[in-house]
Amino acid sequence: MTCRISAVALLALAVLNINIATGADASPMQWSQLPPIPDREGFAAPFAGVSGGALIVAGGANIQGEKWGETFQKVWHDSVFILEKPDGVWRSGLKLPRALGYGVSITLGDSVICIGGSDAIRHYADVFRMTFKNGALEFNTLPALPRPCANACGALIGDTIFVAGGLESPTSTTALKTFWKLDLTEKIPAWIELPHCPGPARMLAVAGVRNGAFYLFSGASLSAGPDGKPVREYLRDAYRFHPGENRWERLADLPRATVAAPTPAAAVGDALVIFSGDDGANIQFKPLIKHPGFPKEALAFDAEKNAWSTFGAVPFSRATVPMVVWNDKSIVPNGEERPRERTAEVWSMDLKSTK
Repeated sequence: MTCRISAVALLALAVLNINIATGADASPMQWSQLPPIPDREGFAAPFAGVSGGALIVAGGANIQGEKWGETFQKVWHDSVFILEKPDGVWRSGLKLPRALGYGVSITLGDSVICIGGSDAIRHYADVFRMTFKNGALEFNTLPALPRPCANACGALIGDTIFVAGGLESPTSTTALKTFWKLDLTEKIPAWIELPHCPGPARMLAVAGVRNGAFYLFSGASLSAGPDGKPVREYLRDAYRFHPGENRWERLADLPRATVAAPTPAAAVGDALVIFSGDDGANIQFKPLIKHPGFPKEALAFDAEKNAWSTFGAVPFSRATVPMVVWNDKSIVPNGEERPRERTAEVWSMDLKSTK
């Protein structure tokens, strides 16, 4: 099944190439919109990556019906959407093995590796490879994580996957401090536990890779509140892991928290760039229906100088969404605009033209 978009909508997308101004200075980023996912709500925390040359967005969760009352219903999905070219139309009708979201997505070779995640009942340790071939999806099982895990972050160095933090179950009141790797070049690949990050245990952090090192930025730690429910602490610390030396290094703190920002961070020139994310400034904001959203700015980390800077404005407020590199562009497919509200938008930043 193929979902089509009107000519008027396609024209609007074609001309929407945003070079945002921040005061008198232009942003170094050039953003445009791809066709939106053909879903009225859009999805938080889908899996996303590239296979068969196509952009794939799969699973995730949203809130259908009333969003703003004391009670609401979050729904997990198994839908898979495929965009074979930037000016094409989304193909729909394909499915994941189960409804699933809030896992880690890794594009490796010609497939998307889906790691952990959750549904409405539980968290999973399952890992599988998703490949788009001859108009169909193929699924192959990979070694499971050592324990169930959702809301982690991860990235790829060579053929080795690294996964940091997360939550073991929906009722957890502490985050995981775990740090695992899976080397897919091994004859019998298996997850290996690495030295833990020296900072607090965390979930919804942002990963990054530069010059063969793994980076871990921000995230939230958890503790049990007076009512027994989890309470978040928004973190601004940053770390670098050197795989060859098997050690962590503390880096300069972020200017603000970037909890659940699109991950991994975009490699732009010599910097790792984080878009939007929740800084925790409006965690108590009421009423939620008027929540202003998350910061519309990018932060850049210069690894050589161990220094942060503001990288300009971004045209969206976004959290709980993977970042995908496709056709030399950073793609941010869906995610949360503000608490309880998802979006079907798909944003694209041209990495070649970014200063």
